[in-house]
Formats: sequence, C-alpha cells, structure tokens
Amino acid sequence: MRWSFRIAQVAGIDIKIHLTFFLIVILGAIAGGASYGAVGAAFGALLILLLFLCVTLHELGHGIAARAFGIPVREIILLPLGGLALLGRNPSKAWHELVIAAAGPLVNVIIAAVLLLVTGTALAFGIFDLNTLEIGRGAFPAPSIQGLTLWLLQANVLLVLFNMIPAFPLDGGRILRSALAMIIGFRRATRIATFLGQGIAIVLGILGILSGNFLLALVAVFIFLGAGQENAEGQARTMLDTMRVGDAYNRHALTLDIGDRVSKVVDYILTSYQPDFAVMQNSRLIGIVTREDVLRALASDTRDLYVTGIMQREFVRVPSSATLDEVRQVMSAQGTRVVAVYEGEVYLGLVSIEDISEAYAVLSYLERQQEARRAQMARDVM
Repeated sequence: MRWSFRIAQVAGIDIKIHLTFFLIVILGAIAGGASYGAVGAAFGALLILLLFLCVTLHELGHGIAARAFGIPVREIILLPLGGLALLGRNPSKAWHELVIAAAGPLVNVIIAAVLLLVTGTALAFGIFDLNTLEIGRGAFPAPSIQGLTLWLLQANVLLVLFNMIPAFPLDGGRILRSALAMIIGFRRATRIATFLGQGIAIVLGILGILSGNFLLALVAVFIFLGAGQENAEGQARTMLDTMRVGDAYNRHALTLDIGDRVSKVVDYILTSYQPDFAVMQNSRLIGIVTREDVLRALASDTRDLYVTGIMQREFVRVPSSATLDEVRQVMSAQGTRVVAVYEGEVYLGLVSIEDISEAYAVLSYLERQQEARRAQMARDVM
C-alpha cells in the first residue's frame, strides 16, 4: 500500500505503518494533554501505541493462522482505524477462513486474560487500588501503571466485542460467512453476510450521526463499503472458479522471435491492440514484452533495440488446469499483471489481469441471460 513503510518483520511477515497512522497518535496525545498536561499528552500517546501493539498482535494471529494453511501473508499495515493483514490468496476452504478469522480476536482474548490476571494479582496484594483510579476527566485515566493496565484490559475486551460484530469486513462477518458456507455454499453465504453487514453499518451510521459520534459514523461507512467490496469479491471468486485458465488464453496471439526489434512490437500494438507479447526461441518462451516495456524503451532510447533487450526474463508460470480465480490470486501474490500458461512443460500462451476481467464480464453476462430465461420460463408456466 502506498504511503506506508516497514517498521518490523515478525515470523517472516512485514509490519508496516501508514503515514496517516500518526494522526491517531497525535489525537491521543491531545486528549491526554487536555486533562493532564504534558505528562498526560505523553501518556495518551503511549496508550495509543500500546493499543496498536495489541492490534498488531491481533493481525499477526490472522497471519500466522493463514500461513499454517499454506496461505502467504504479504504484509500487515497499521491504519488509524485499525490493522489490515493482506493475504496472498483467499482461503480455499470455509473452515480455513473460520479459523483464520477467529485467530485475531482469540489473541485479544488472551491479552485480556493476562491483563485481568495481572490486575487481580495486583489488587490482591494491594498494589492497585480501584478507589484511587481517576476516571472521567477525559478519554484516558490519570497517568499511572494502574490506569494503563486497566485501560488496556478494557480496550482489548472492546476489540473482541467490536470485531465479533457479524458484519463484513470484520472478523465476525467472516466467521458468519464461513459457517454459513459450510451449509449453503460460499456464494449464498456471502450474499447473506453482506446484507447483514450493510444493515448493521446503516444502524451504526444512524446512531453515530444522532449521537454526534463522528468516529462511529466513519466506522459505519468503512463497514458498509467493505461489505460491498467483499460481496463483489465473493461473487467474482465463485464465478471465476468455473473456468480454467487453459480455456481462456488467446490461442491466436501474436508472438515475437529473439531477432525481432522494438519497431515490430510497435506495429503489432498499433494494428492488433494486443498489449503483451511472448518472446520465443523456437517453441520455448524466454521472455515477455508488455506495452509498458515498449513505452519505456521508446522514451529512453531512440535506437531500434532488440526485444531481448527490453523483455522481462523472469515471469510467473501457471498450469492450464488452474482456475481463473486461482490465477488471479497468484497475480496478486506475485505482484504481476501477466502470467504464462503451461501444460506440463509446454508453453500455451499468456493471460493478463485484463483478460480475467473480460472473462468475468462475459461470465456475468451469460449468467444474467440464464437468470432472465429462467424467470421468463417461470412466468410462462404461470
């Protein structure tokens, strides 16, 4: 994600902070400073940082659970409204998604249990005294170890309760979707979970507006949009799973030889509108030239270069038996927009993310046509 930078790596997973994250730290310092001065400002910033440490552990719970199922984790990004674990691909089984979704809140349950044990022990030995805990003067308690411990305990409990709301894209929504998918299938489960999630978002938004709680209204918008995005992703995933990439690549694509030059690619681009070209040595694929490669070459060098000088020698292979959704996830994980399709060791052709988008549009159209025919048949019977 743009505007983010890495601060650590845990279990092979990059932890990144988005630049906007520091806004919430500043707000925490302002809130603490308004009640307790300079010391309160530092304490408020510390509480926010510790809270997001708990959020990071929450996301690591998702990430480690995903990796246990062989799913790569690209990175974890900390944002002002929380954290986001970016998986290399979606879970292939409903129970995998359930475990991955539940792993995050479980981490917060463990943290809360540890803090509760510490608090109980401190109270038993007279280290903490609840009667002296100063609350109500602001968003945070008075600066103290006792206040810090109790505030973090409360925050982790609230994180569990909030994340278990059955609304996409929260963990509770994913748990609900995965549980339903085991019974009624992924597609219908996604529709139900999306409908419920957007309904909850509308209620939260209304409550936020009526109460003047801007943060709650903002979270409601995030949930509503996230639910819609999850629904679209779920429908695309289900539909693209019905077609193999071996049935979708362009069998009539133009190719290049190792002796061809950039001028030939330019002619191909202008006359065929084909954006990607395989560079062949006999029947073996040795590289890929994209429209972007050609444009960069034209902008940086006036000579008519050989295509071997601008081609991408490293490329991703996918088997022809893979579904379009599997290929799409490979593209996302590898950070590429075009892959080479192979049947065993035999090269077949190239497939790009644009090809997959076009296939999805065609499949969606065909499905709508089938639904319209079924509806017409039902009306004729009546």
